Amino acid sequence: MRFLKKGEKKQPDPSSDAATKAHPDLKVITGSEISGRQPRQPTPPQPQQQQNITLPNIKYKIAVASGKGGVGKSTVATNLAISLANAGATVGLLDADAYGPSIPTMMGIQEQPKTSPERKILPLVRHDIKLMSIGFMVPEEQAMIWRGPMLHGAIRQLLGDVDWGELDYLIIDLPPGTGDVALSLTQALPLTGALIVTTPQDVALADVRRGVAMFERLGVPILGIIENMSYFLCPHCNEKTEIFRADGGKNTSERFSVAFLGQIPLDAEVCTAGDLGVPIVAGHPESPQSEAFGAVASELTTVLEESGEEDELTIL
Repeated sequence: MRFLKKGEKKQPDPSSDAATKAHPDLKVITGSEISGRQPRQPTPPQPQQQQNITLPNIKYKIAVASGKGGVGKSTVATNLAISLANAGATVGLLDADAYGPSIPTMMGIQEQPKTSPERKILPLVRHDIKLMSIGFMVPEEQAMIWRGPMLHGAIRQLLGDVDWGELDYLIIDLPPGTGDVALSLTQALPLTGALIVTTPQDVALADVRRGVAMFERLGVPILGIIENMSYFLCPHCNEKTEIFRADGGKNTSERFSVAFLGQIPLDAEVCTAGDLGVPIVAGHPESPQSEAFGAVASELTTVLEESGEEDELTIL
């Protein structure tokens, strides 16, 4: 340690800046880089409002959301997509979780998508599902240090620059919570509606209420609530054991007057199948867990048919 003499100014320590710049995954982004304008320019022109991406060849655009993390939202989105495909529908799955894209792992694919002669990104295909994820675009170990405008641009690219073709369903796996990605999605794409995934305990159900309130404020219909990890099904005697509590998701759906699409049991095989890249519905279609996902898909189809929401919703 050295004491400063009278009148001497402290010199900046260059080691801290060097250490930050040397980190290969940390990207320091300035405001001018995000906005695309040079700093200190007087009264820059206001950008024109971006138009909605319509995707007319996709019948239903459905967001899968959760008020908090750890409820198995991506697992539900993945197995729901495969269940819909098993019922004869053409399905796409968009992983819009920029901070924790898990669909590449759950679907067992780590390739980079190719580009068509028309400069469109071609989705990857696995288990009869057209896939696109931010995880396909960046190395697995790279940190995603993105602010709101960058997330908004990425979401628009994954929707508008991908050659989805004709689909019955586009399932969009959102990050947990009520942040920038959900807002960007609803601003960019007229959604058919949203699904809320929860678990039975009170702490998860409290966050469901926030998620429902967010989509209602954004003008997006809630198509239903799915309760994951509802009970443990004994593999020996098929007896149900409710580990958390009973009917939390159903009671919440009644409170908000939305459909309750079903319960998914808690089972280690569901987690193992996702880690191996072969979701339970694809690897073990006759299992009780797969039947539960199939029942949820059937309920969703019924809700969509009864509501008649085939026309696109305009976000005001």
